[in-house]
Amino acid sequence: MLELYAHPFSSYCWKVLIPLYENDTSFTYRSLEEPGNPAEFARLWPIGKFPLLVDDGKPVMESSIIIEHLQRFHPGPVAFIPGGDAALEVRMLDRILDNHVMNQMTRVVVDAIRGPERHDSVEVAEAKAALQKAYAWLDQWMSGREWASGDFSLADCAAAPSLFYADWVDPIPEALISLRAYRARLLARPSVARAIDEARPYRSYFPLGAPERD
Repeated sequence: MLELYAHPFSSYCWKVLIPLYENDTSFTYRSLEEPGNPAEFARLWPIGKFPLLVDDGKPVMESSIIIEHLQRFHPGPVAFIPGGDAALEVRMLDRILDNHVMNQMTRVVVDAIRGPERHDSVEVAEAKAALQKAYAWLDQWMSGREWASGDFSLADCAAAPSLFYADWVDPIPEALISLRAYRARLLARPSVARAIDEARPYRSYFPLGAPERD
């Protein structure tokens, strides 16, 4: 009864695919590369921001909310949002990773997509400076931790695509050992590795080049 409208190369789509794969949740993947799916997606969600989950005909928008919806109505062995006060830390990290890593990375990518006649060097410099600040904070946070907050959680679902693409846009400094090791652990996790492998055919879409690494 679950359908996911998503693109295999999209960072926010990875964020939802990871928990689906973690819990081996049954769903129909409505790839936006396949004929007919983009038009139906636009009908269901005119704002057009993916991913979109459809549960028994009901659209569910926004990646973090989709993950909460899955946990509430389609739970599996992995709980992505813990109970009690621990949930606040997980949600905090989810917002930090989306706003200060994922969205800053996107600013640089969008600038590249605009083309040379519309590049904004100030915009790019500001976004990269913000990324470096976030990297430094995250490196301290991850010192002595395996995952972002306790067990694998919503925060790690946000971190995996955020750090995967951000490191392509503005590399994580070698001195930030804890953060670099965390990124490597994320990429090695089977659910994340599956999302990465499914996205490989679309690396040419990346406007800053299609890195051979990762």
